Amino acid sequence: MPTHDSPPVITGIGIAAPTGIGVEAHWAAVLAGKSGIDRITRFDPAAYPVTLAGEVSGFSPTDMVPSQLIQQTDHWTHLALAASTDALADAGVDPGALPEYELAVVTASSSGGTEFGQHEMTTLYRNNPEWVGAYQSIAWFYAATTGQLSIRHKMRGPCGVLCGEQAGGLDAIGQARRLTRRGARLVLTGGTDASLCPYGVTAQLSTGKLSTVPDPERAYLPFDRAASGHLPGEGGAILVLESAASAAERGAGQSYGRVLGYAAGFDPAPGSDRPPALRRTIEQALADAALTAGDIDVVFADGSGTPADDLAEARAISAVFGPHAVPVTVPKVLTGRLYGGGAPLDVATALLALRDGVIPHTTGVEELAPGCDLDLVTQAPRTTPLRHALVLARGHGGFNSALILAR
Repeated sequence: MPTHDSPPVITGIGIAAPTGIGVEAHWAAVLAGKSGIDRITRFDPAAYPVTLAGEVSGFSPTDMVPSQLIQQTDHWTHLALAASTDALADAGVDPGALPEYELAVVTASSSGGTEFGQHEMTTLYRNNPEWVGAYQSIAWFYAATTGQLSIRHKMRGPCGVLCGEQAGGLDAIGQARRLTRRGARLVLTGGTDASLCPYGVTAQLSTGKLSTVPDPERAYLPFDRAASGHLPGEGGAILVLESAASAAERGAGQSYGRVLGYAAGFDPAPGSDRPPALRRTIEQALADAALTAGDIDVVFADGSGTPADDLAEARAISAVFGPHAVPVTVPKVLTGRLYGGGAPLDVATALLALRDGVIPHTTGVEELAPGCDLDLVTQAPRTTPLRHALVLARGHGGFNSALILAR
Protein backbone atom coordinates (compact mmCIF):
# COMPACT_ATOMS: atom_id res chain seq x y z
CA MET A 1 0.00 0.00 0.00
CA PRO A 2 1.29 3.52 -0.77
CA THR A 3 2.11 5.92 2.04
CA HIS A 4 -0.01 9.02 2.63
CA ASP A 5 2.36 11.60 4.12
CA SER A 6 2.46 14.22 1.33
CA PRO A 7 -0.41 16.68 0.78
CA PRO A 8 -3.20 15.09 -1.25
CA VAL A 9 -3.74 16.15 -4.85
CA ILE A 10 -6.91 17.01 -6.77
CA THR A 11 -6.79 15.12 -10.05
CA GLY A 12 -10.33 15.49 -11.36
CA ILE A 13 -13.06 18.13 -11.40
CA GLY A 14 -16.71 17.83 -12.39
CA ILE A 15 -18.87 20.96 -12.55
CA ALA A 16 -22.60 21.51 -12.90
CA ALA A 17 -23.19 25.20 -12.26
CA PRO A 18 -25.12 28.21 -13.53
CA THR A 19 -21.93 29.23 -15.34
CA GLY A 20 -21.82 25.98 -17.31
CA ILE A 21 -21.64 22.22 -17.27
CA GLY A 22 -18.06 20.99 -17.43
CA VAL A 23 -14.74 22.47 -16.38
CA GLU A 24 -13.86 24.48 -19.45
CA ALA A 25 -17.39 25.80 -20.05
CA HIS A 26 -17.48 27.10 -16.48
CA TRP A 27 -13.99 28.59 -16.66
CA ALA A 28 -14.70 30.35 -19.97
CA ALA A 29 -17.86 31.90 -18.51
CA VAL A 30 -16.01 33.04 -15.37
CA LEU A 31 -13.23 34.72 -17.34
CA ALA A 32 -15.77 36.37 -19.63
CA GLY A 33 -17.84 37.56 -16.66
CA LYS A 34 -20.85 35.77 -18.15
CA SER A 35 -23.49 35.54 -15.45
CA GLY A 36 -25.81 32.61 -14.88
CA ILE A 37 -28.19 34.79 -12.87
CA ASP A 38 -31.66 35.22 -14.34
CA ARG A 39 -35.34 35.00 -13.46
CA ILE A 40 -36.25 31.72 -11.77
CA THR A 41 -37.79 29.23 -14.19
CA ARG A 42 -38.13 26.12 -12.00
CA PHE A 43 -41.36 27.63 -10.64
CA ASP A 44 -43.26 30.90 -11.03
CA PRO A 45 -41.56 33.33 -8.62
CA ALA A 46 -43.98 36.21 -9.17
CA ALA A 47 -45.41 35.99 -5.65
CA TYR A 48 -42.00 36.00 -3.98
CA PRO A 49 -39.79 38.98 -3.08
CA VAL A 50 -36.82 37.21 -4.71
CA THR A 51 -37.32 36.35 -8.38
CA LEU A 52 -33.68 35.89 -9.45
CA ALA A 53 -31.36 32.92 -9.01
CA GLY A 54 -28.57 30.96 -10.64
CA GLU A 55 -29.99 27.89 -12.38
CA VAL A 56 -28.06 25.15 -14.19
CA SER A 57 -29.43 25.64 -17.65
CA GLY A 58 -29.22 22.91 -20.26
CA PHE A 59 -28.93 20.15 -17.69
CA SER A 60 -30.81 16.96 -18.54
CA PRO A 61 -30.53 14.15 -15.99
CA THR A 62 -31.49 11.59 -18.62
CA ASP A 63 -28.12 12.20 -20.29
CA MET A 64 -26.05 11.45 -17.19
CA VAL A 65 -28.17 9.67 -14.57
CA PRO A 66 -29.61 6.13 -14.70
CA SER A 67 -33.38 6.29 -15.27
CA GLN A 68 -34.31 4.57 -12.00
CA LEU A 69 -32.26 7.07 -10.00
CA ILE A 70 -34.04 9.99 -11.63
CA GLN A 71 -37.28 8.77 -10.06
CA GLN A 72 -35.71 7.91 -6.72
CA THR A 73 -33.58 10.99 -6.02
CA ASP A 74 -33.76 14.79 -5.97
CA HIS A 75 -32.39 17.30 -8.46
CA TRP A 76 -29.40 18.09 -6.23
CA THR A 77 -28.36 14.44 -6.32
CA HIS A 78 -28.81 14.34 -10.12
CA LEU A 79 -26.37 17.24 -10.41
CA ALA A 80 -23.83 15.49 -8.18
CA LEU A 81 -24.12 12.18 -10.01
CA ALA A 82 -23.43 13.92 -13.32
CA ALA A 83 -20.52 15.94 -11.89
CA SER A 84 -18.99 12.87 -10.25
CA THR A 85 -18.98 10.97 -13.53
CA ASP A 86 -17.22 13.92 -15.19
CA ALA A 87 -14.74 14.25 -12.32
CA LEU A 88 -13.71 10.61 -12.45
CA ALA A 89 -13.35 10.77 -16.23
CA ASP A 90 -11.30 13.94 -15.88
CA ALA A 91 -9.01 12.18 -13.43
CA GLY A 92 -8.74 9.11 -15.63
CA VAL A 93 -9.91 6.93 -12.76
CA ASP A 94 -11.62 3.57 -13.09
CA PRO A 95 -12.90 2.91 -9.55
CA GLY A 96 -13.34 -0.76 -10.42
CA ALA A 97 -9.59 -1.10 -10.82
CA LEU A 98 -8.87 0.07 -7.26
CA PRO A 99 -9.55 -1.55 -3.87
CA GLU A 100 -13.17 -0.63 -3.13
CA TYR A 101 -12.67 -0.25 0.63
CA GLU A 102 -9.90 2.30 0.06
CA LEU A 103 -12.24 4.58 -1.93
CA ALA A 104 -14.30 7.08 0.07
CA VAL A 105 -17.05 9.66 -0.46
CA VAL A 106 -17.53 12.86 1.55
CA THR A 107 -19.89 15.57 0.31
CA ALA A 108 -21.51 18.71 1.65
CA SER A 109 -25.19 19.58 1.67
CA SER A 110 -27.12 22.49 3.08
CA SER A 111 -30.69 21.91 1.98
CA GLY A 112 -31.04 18.25 1.09
CA GLY A 113 -33.74 17.18 -1.34
CA THR A 114 -36.22 20.00 -0.77
CA GLU A 115 -37.84 19.85 -4.20
CA PHE A 116 -38.46 16.08 -3.94
CA GLY A 117 -39.74 16.54 -0.40
CA GLN A 118 -42.09 19.37 -1.37
CA HIS A 119 -43.57 17.27 -4.16
CA GLU A 120 -44.25 14.35 -1.83
CA MET A 121 -45.70 16.56 0.90
CA THR A 122 -48.00 18.19 -1.64
CA THR A 123 -49.13 14.72 -2.69
CA LEU A 124 -49.79 13.87 0.96
CA TYR A 125 -51.93 16.93 1.62
CA ARG A 126 -53.91 16.59 -1.60
CA ASN A 127 -54.50 12.86 -1.25
CA ASN A 128 -53.49 10.58 1.62
CA PRO A 129 -50.38 8.83 2.97
CA GLU A 130 -50.71 5.97 0.50
CA TRP A 131 -49.79 8.39 -2.30
CA VAL A 132 -46.41 9.27 -0.77
CA GLY A 133 -43.56 7.40 -2.45
CA ALA A 134 -41.23 5.18 -0.49
CA TYR A 135 -38.21 7.16 -1.69
CA GLN A 136 -39.36 10.23 0.24
CA SER A 137 -37.67 8.65 3.25
CA ILE A 138 -34.22 8.90 1.67
CA ALA A 139 -34.30 11.35 -1.25
CA TRP A 140 -34.63 14.42 0.98
CA PHE A 141 -31.90 13.30 3.40
CA TYR A 142 -28.65 15.29 3.52
CA ALA A 143 -26.57 12.14 3.06
CA ALA A 144 -28.54 10.93 0.03
CA THR A 145 -25.97 12.19 -2.47
CA THR A 146 -23.06 10.64 -0.60
CA GLY A 147 -24.89 7.34 -0.48
CA GLN A 148 -25.81 7.39 -4.16
CA LEU A 149 -22.26 8.26 -5.21
CA SER A 150 -20.91 5.46 -3.05
CA ILE A 151 -23.31 2.95 -4.59
CA ARG A 152 -22.93 4.22 -8.14
CA HIS A 153 -19.12 4.08 -8.16
CA LYS A 154 -18.71 1.14 -5.74
CA MET A 155 -16.76 3.18 -3.20
CA ARG A 156 -17.12 1.28 0.04
CA GLY A 157 -14.61 3.10 2.24
CA PRO A 158 -15.53 5.76 4.84
CA CYS A 159 -18.43 7.94 3.71
CA GLY A 160 -20.03 11.02 5.22
CA VAL A 161 -21.75 14.36 4.71
CA LEU A 162 -20.97 17.78 6.19
CA CYS A 163 -23.81 20.21 6.89
CA GLY A 164 -22.29 23.64 7.50
CA GLU A 165 -24.08 25.61 4.78
CA GLN A 166 -21.49 27.34 2.55
CA ALA A 167 -18.63 26.41 4.90
CA GLY A 168 -19.60 22.75 4.68
CA GLY A 169 -18.13 22.53 1.19
CA LEU A 170 -14.65 23.23 2.54
CA ASP A 171 -15.25 21.02 5.57
CA ALA A 172 -15.98 18.11 3.24
CA ILE A 173 -12.65 18.60 1.48
CA GLY A 174 -10.92 18.93 4.83
CA GLN A 175 -12.43 15.63 5.90
CA ALA A 176 -11.42 14.06 2.59
CA ARG A 177 -7.83 15.11 3.25
CA ARG A 178 -8.06 13.56 6.70
CA LEU A 179 -9.25 10.28 5.20
CA THR A 180 -6.26 10.10 2.84
CA ARG A 181 -4.02 10.44 5.87
CA ARG A 182 -5.80 7.44 7.39
CA GLY A 183 -5.32 5.21 4.38
CA ALA A 184 -7.91 6.13 1.77
CA ARG A 185 -6.46 6.14 -1.74
CA LEU A 186 -9.10 8.33 -3.31
CA VAL A 187 -12.02 10.41 -2.03
CA LEU A 188 -14.88 11.74 -4.11
CA THR A 189 -15.68 15.06 -2.43
CA GLY A 190 -17.22 18.50 -2.89
CA GLY A 191 -20.94 19.07 -3.06
CA THR A 192 -24.03 20.37 -4.77
CA ASP A 193 -27.27 21.97 -3.61
CA ALA A 194 -30.53 22.67 -5.42
CA SER A 195 -33.22 24.38 -3.41
CA LEU A 196 -34.96 26.50 -6.04
CA CYS A 197 -38.52 25.49 -5.27
CA PRO A 198 -41.20 27.39 -3.33
CA TYR A 199 -40.43 25.58 -0.08
CA GLY A 200 -36.68 26.01 -0.52
CA VAL A 201 -36.81 29.70 -1.39
CA THR A 202 -39.21 30.37 1.50
CA ALA A 203 -36.74 28.73 3.88
CA GLN A 204 -33.90 30.87 2.49
CA LEU A 205 -35.97 34.04 2.85
CA SER A 206 -36.15 33.39 6.59
CA THR A 207 -32.47 34.35 6.96
CA GLY A 208 -33.18 37.91 5.84
CA LYS A 209 -30.04 37.84 3.69
CA LEU A 210 -31.48 37.39 0.19
CA SER A 211 -31.40 40.38 -2.13
CA THR A 212 -34.75 41.61 -3.43
CA VAL A 213 -33.21 43.93 -6.03
CA PRO A 214 -34.89 43.08 -9.36
CA ASP A 215 -31.91 43.96 -11.59
CA PRO A 216 -29.74 40.84 -12.07
CA GLU A 217 -26.64 43.02 -12.57
CA ARG A 218 -27.15 44.91 -9.29
CA ALA A 219 -28.73 42.34 -6.99
CA TYR A 220 -25.61 40.60 -5.65
CA LEU A 221 -22.69 42.98 -5.04
CA PRO A 222 -20.37 41.73 -2.28
CA PHE A 223 -18.20 44.38 -0.60
CA ASP A 224 -19.94 47.11 -2.64
CA ARG A 225 -21.46 50.24 -1.15
CA ALA A 226 -24.76 49.12 -2.72
CA ALA A 227 -24.65 45.57 -1.28
CA SER A 228 -28.16 44.36 -0.43
CA GLY A 229 -27.76 40.64 0.19
CA HIS A 230 -27.10 37.68 -2.06
CA LEU A 231 -28.98 35.58 -4.59
CA PRO A 232 -29.55 31.83 -4.33
CA GLY A 233 -28.32 29.29 -6.83
CA GLU A 234 -28.06 25.59 -7.57
CA GLY A 235 -25.28 23.23 -8.55
CA GLY A 236 -21.68 22.95 -7.44
CA ALA A 237 -18.61 20.82 -8.06
CA ILE A 238 -17.40 17.30 -7.32
CA LEU A 239 -13.66 16.74 -6.95
CA VAL A 240 -11.40 13.69 -7.06
CA LEU A 241 -8.94 14.02 -4.19
CA GLU A 242 -6.17 11.41 -3.97
CA SER A 243 -3.20 10.75 -1.78
CA ALA A 244 -0.14 11.88 -3.70
CA ALA A 245 1.36 8.40 -3.48
CA SER A 246 -1.76 6.69 -4.82
CA ALA A 247 -2.05 9.14 -7.69
CA ALA A 248 1.58 8.47 -8.62
CA GLU A 249 1.13 4.71 -8.27
CA ARG A 250 -1.77 4.60 -10.72
CA GLY A 251 0.00 6.98 -13.13
CA ALA A 252 -2.37 9.93 -12.81
CA GLY A 253 -1.76 12.15 -15.82
CA GLN A 254 -2.59 15.46 -14.19
CA SER A 255 -2.93 17.28 -10.90
CA TYR A 256 -4.80 20.55 -10.59
CA GLY A 257 -3.17 21.27 -7.26
CA ARG A 258 -2.47 20.19 -3.70
CA VAL A 259 -4.51 20.75 -0.54
CA LEU A 260 -1.94 22.26 1.82
CA GLY A 261 -3.97 23.65 4.69
CA TYR A 262 -7.42 23.62 6.25
CA ALA A 263 -9.07 25.01 9.36
CA ALA A 264 -12.57 25.55 10.67
CA GLY A 265 -14.03 27.77 13.38
CA PHE A 266 -17.33 28.95 14.79
CA ASP A 267 -18.40 32.47 15.63
CA PRO A 268 -19.38 33.36 19.19
CA ALA A 269 -23.04 33.95 19.99
CA PRO A 270 -24.48 37.36 19.02
CA GLY A 271 -23.74 39.95 21.68
CA SER A 272 -20.57 38.21 22.84
CA ASP A 273 -17.49 40.31 23.54
CA ARG A 274 -15.35 37.70 21.76
CA PRO A 275 -14.29 38.46 18.17
CA PRO A 276 -15.60 36.60 15.10
CA ALA A 277 -13.72 33.41 14.26
CA LEU A 278 -12.74 34.07 10.64
CA ARG A 279 -9.39 35.75 11.30
CA ARG A 280 -8.32 32.96 13.64
CA THR A 281 -9.51 30.37 11.12
CA ILE A 282 -7.38 31.91 8.37
CA GLU A 283 -4.35 32.01 10.65
CA GLN A 284 -4.84 28.38 11.64
CA ALA A 285 -5.11 27.32 8.00
CA LEU A 286 -1.85 29.15 7.25
CA ALA A 287 -0.18 27.40 10.17
CA ASP A 288 -1.53 24.05 9.03
CA ALA A 289 -0.04 24.69 5.58
CA ALA A 290 3.27 25.89 7.08
CA LEU A 291 2.88 29.16 5.15
CA THR A 292 2.86 32.84 6.02
CA ALA A 293 0.42 35.50 4.87
CA GLY A 294 2.97 36.65 2.30
CA ASP A 295 2.82 33.26 0.57
CA ILE A 296 -0.85 33.69 -0.42
CA ASP A 297 -1.31 35.13 -3.91
CA VAL A 298 -5.11 35.34 -4.07
CA VAL A 299 -8.10 35.05 -1.76
CA PHE A 300 -11.39 33.64 -2.99
CA ALA A 301 -13.66 35.36 -0.49
CA ASP A 302 -16.95 34.14 0.90
CA GLY A 303 -18.64 37.38 -0.19
CA SER A 304 -21.95 37.24 1.68
CA GLY A 305 -23.30 40.38 0.03
CA THR A 306 -24.81 41.66 3.27
CA PRO A 307 -23.06 44.81 4.55
CA ALA A 308 -22.33 43.59 8.08
CA ASP A 309 -20.99 40.22 6.95
CA ASP A 310 -18.92 41.80 4.18
CA LEU A 311 -17.35 44.26 6.60
CA ALA A 312 -16.50 41.48 9.06
CA GLU A 313 -14.87 39.41 6.32
CA ALA A 314 -12.97 42.40 4.91
CA ARG A 315 -11.64 43.22 8.38
CA ALA A 316 -10.50 39.63 8.90
CA ILE A 317 -8.68 39.57 5.56
CA SER A 318 -7.05 42.96 6.21
CA ALA A 319 -6.04 41.92 9.72
CA VAL A 320 -4.16 38.89 8.38
CA PHE A 321 -2.72 40.26 5.13
CA GLY A 322 -2.85 44.02 5.58
CA PRO A 323 -5.17 46.52 3.84
CA HIS A 324 -5.18 46.16 0.03
CA ALA A 325 -2.28 43.70 0.36
CA VAL A 326 -3.58 40.60 -1.44
CA PRO A 327 -5.86 40.25 -4.48
CA VAL A 328 -9.39 39.20 -3.53
CA THR A 329 -12.15 37.90 -5.78
CA VAL A 330 -15.75 36.66 -5.51
CA PRO A 331 -16.61 34.79 -8.73
CA LYS A 332 -19.82 33.47 -7.15
CA VAL A 333 -21.51 36.73 -8.16
CA LEU A 334 -22.04 34.90 -11.48
CA THR A 335 -23.84 31.95 -9.90
CA GLY A 336 -25.40 33.12 -6.68
CA ARG A 337 -24.56 31.37 -3.43
CA LEU A 338 -24.79 27.62 -3.96
CA TYR A 339 -24.56 26.75 -0.27
CA GLY A 340 -23.13 23.21 0.02
CA GLY A 341 -22.02 23.42 -3.61
CA GLY A 342 -20.64 26.96 -3.49
CA ALA A 343 -17.32 26.42 -1.75
CA PRO A 344 -16.40 23.34 -3.85
CA LEU A 345 -17.10 25.42 -6.96
CA ASP A 346 -14.84 28.16 -5.56
CA VAL A 347 -12.15 25.52 -4.99
CA ALA A 348 -12.50 24.33 -8.59
CA THR A 349 -12.28 27.92 -9.85
CA ALA A 350 -9.25 28.60 -7.66
CA LEU A 351 -7.50 25.51 -9.04
CA LEU A 352 -8.13 26.73 -12.59
CA ALA A 353 -6.79 30.16 -11.63
CA LEU A 354 -3.61 28.53 -10.30
CA ARG A 355 -3.34 26.44 -13.45
CA ASP A 356 -3.60 29.40 -15.83
CA GLY A 357 -2.08 32.19 -13.72
CA VAL A 358 -5.14 34.42 -13.90
CA ILE A 359 -7.45 35.81 -11.19
CA PRO A 360 -11.10 36.02 -12.27
CA HIS A 361 -12.81 39.32 -11.59
CA THR A 362 -15.80 40.19 -9.47
CA THR A 363 -18.36 41.58 -11.88
CA GLY A 364 -20.73 44.41 -11.01
CA VAL A 365 -18.87 45.86 -8.04
CA GLU A 366 -18.19 49.54 -8.62
CA GLU A 367 -17.45 51.18 -5.27
CA LEU A 368 -16.19 49.40 -2.18
CA ALA A 369 -18.15 49.96 1.00
CA PRO A 370 -16.47 51.98 3.77
CA GLY A 371 -14.13 49.79 5.80
CA CYS A 372 -13.74 47.17 3.07
CA ASP A 373 -10.05 47.88 2.48
CA LEU A 374 -9.49 45.16 -0.08
CA ASP A 375 -7.67 44.79 -3.37
CA LEU A 376 -10.84 43.44 -4.97
CA VAL A 377 -10.25 42.36 -8.57
CA THR A 378 -12.96 44.01 -10.69
CA GLN A 379 -13.58 45.04 -14.29
CA ALA A 380 -11.44 42.30 -15.88
CA PRO A 381 -9.37 39.21 -14.97
CA ARG A 382 -5.87 39.89 -13.68
CA THR A 383 -2.96 37.88 -15.09
CA THR A 384 -0.25 37.23 -12.52
CA PRO A 385 1.93 34.33 -11.33
CA LEU A 386 0.05 32.29 -8.74
CA ARG A 387 1.43 29.74 -6.31
CA HIS A 388 -1.05 29.56 -3.44
CA ALA A 389 -4.75 30.37 -3.16
CA LEU A 390 -6.86 30.77 -0.03
CA VAL A 391 -10.55 29.89 -0.26
CA LEU A 392 -12.90 31.17 2.46
CA ALA A 393 -16.42 30.10 3.30
CA ARG A 394 -18.90 30.98 5.99
CA GLY A 395 -22.18 29.32 6.83
CA HIS A 396 -25.41 30.62 8.31
CA GLY A 397 -25.29 30.34 12.09
CA GLY A 398 -21.57 30.96 12.56
CA PHE A 399 -19.59 28.38 10.56
CA ASN A 400 -16.19 29.51 9.22
CA SER A 401 -13.76 27.50 7.09
CA ALA A 402 -10.54 28.17 5.19
CA LEU A 403 -8.71 26.00 2.66
CA ILE A 404 -5.26 26.61 1.13
CA LEU A 405 -4.39 25.24 -2.29
CA ALA A 406 -1.02 25.05 -4.00
CA ARG A 407 -0.32 24.93 -7.72
